[in-house]
Amino acid sequence: MRIPRIYLPEATPGHQLELPADAAHRVRQVLRLEPGHPLVVFDGHNGEFPAELAGTPKRPTAMLGNRREVDRESPLWTVLWAGLSKGEKLDWTVQKATELGVSEIRPVQSERSVRRLDPGRAAKNHQRWLRIAASACEQCGRNRLPRIEAVAELRPNLGQGVGPGLVLSETGGTPPEPPGNGPFHLLVGPEGGLSEEELAVAEGAGLAPTALGPRTLRTETAALTALAWAQTVAGDLPCPSG
Repeated sequence: MRIPRIYLPEATPGHQLELPADAAHRVRQVLRLEPGHPLVVFDGHNGEFPAELAGTPKRPTAMLGNRREVDRESPLWTVLWAGLSKGEKLDWTVQKATELGVSEIRPVQSERSVRRLDPGRAAKNHQRWLRIAASACEQCGRNRLPRIEAVAELRPNLGQGVGPGLVLSETGGTPPEPPGNGPFHLLVGPEGGLSEEELAVAEGAGLAPTALGPRTLRTETAALTALAWAQTVAGDLPCPSG
């Protein structure tokens, strides 16, 4: 069995820490692990701890060993600007983008975003996205959580200038070559895409209009395709030269 990984931001060498409710349910009810079973705990800042399951069935804990630095991050720093989309699409994007090694996620409200969040609802969504990213890190082996910003308006943030990077557009051209270490920005609109004005602002901010093939992709598919392309070209899965 693969050793379960658990995110504990307060992890400290030699300490015994109670597991969060979701992790406790997973190790006791789903995996049915017994005390003494090996675990891996990580703190979200590249720190990883060998650990053992301890405590009681109702209050399982992790007994932590010494901290070690284990870096599984991509050498390319990627920033995904994700247009606010309907339903659980952005949840799915956060999960899969984390697995693909994204460095930052910036959810943005654009002109054609069907979904609108009031401040209270936006805060709840932000906390959920953080939990989703942590769970994705547990699954994929990352020890550093991506930075996830609060929902913001697209235009004011683009107006500050961001490049280099790309903005996905059906009429765009060949994607630019990412820099050796980033940051490299990827802007993907919501279901209805970005308006002409937003595309113009994005281009002025340093993002090259880019089409990733002849087919129209859903917003969540487009975001992951762009990330996978960037990782393949200049990240941790570089194409062989020649």
